Amino acid sequence: MDQSIWVAILAAGVIAGTPILLAALGEIITEQSGVLNLGVEGMMLVGAVTGFMVAMNTSSPWIGLLAAIVAGGLMALIHAFLTITLRANQVVSGLALTIFGTGLSGYIGKDLIGQPLVSTFKPAALPFLSEVPIIGPILFNHDLLVYISYLLAAGLWFFLFHTKKGLELRAVGENPSAADVAGINVFMTRYVFVVLGGMLAGMAGAYLSLAYAPSWLENMTAGRGWIAVALVIFATWHPVKAFLGSFLFGTIDVLGFHIQNFGIMIPSFFLKMLPYIITIIVLIVVTRETKTRRVATPEALGIPYNREER
Repeated sequence: MDQSIWVAILAAGVIAGTPILLAALGEIITEQSGVLNLGVEGMMLVGAVTGFMVAMNTSSPWIGLLAAIVAGGLMALIHAFLTITLRANQVVSGLALTIFGTGLSGYIGKDLIGQPLVSTFKPAALPFLSEVPIIGPILFNHDLLVYISYLLAAGLWFFLFHTKKGLELRAVGENPSAADVAGINVFMTRYVFVVLGGMLAGMAGAYLSLAYAPSWLENMTAGRGWIAVALVIFATWHPVKAFLGSFLFGTIDVLGFHIQNFGIMIPSFFLKMLPYIITIIVLIVVTRETKTRRVATPEALGIPYNREER
């Protein structure tokens, strides 16, 4: 098979994996603080519809992106209030957030379906880097949001494992009582990083409606938020592994559209299922691993912190 075909598929895989990566990075910092947020899908949908609506009315995708980030942060703030202040069940709150976000985005966007978007994020090849054989076309011939996702993954890795604040964040997720005794504000830390995680989820949604497929369609995330949650486990809460995993999931998603061109006749319905089948397999494998050895799961993940009980 022609090498250029595989390069094109892998390049498309990077694009398809970008919203998953952004959402997964947001979920990583949320869960590193000890809060589980299963509302990623809902936050992405609200971010997508908000970003599209604002970009359409302002003719600026950057303003639309900013609006989507704020919308995702506000959605996450609801989850933070319920789970951190009121100490509600994090699983129930996250699922409610997804249901609420799905309904809200559908209501807001009912008049936006089929509307054209004049100004979108366009591909911009990076000088010199895009000219590197094979690697250049795959990684460095995309729009600016893809490059921002690279920087976010690298920056988050450095923050988590090479800064004092990153250490404090992981301490809150591992042992909030000990972190509290050490003078770290557990509640403020959790609030900040839950909201930041929601902002990244909103940004992921905006990428779908402003760059990946510039339009608004109801439920256009198509389960990507759930894949992002699974990717966090697959990546063992590590940003660099999340980057590689998003590239893998994106390529699998794109490959489903091309595999019949290779002469492999597989029903189209199965091809659409492929990314989600891989997600289930990954979760099964990782779950089996956790039974034999402790992975990097934050010890206090999903457990509300009550200072009076420490």
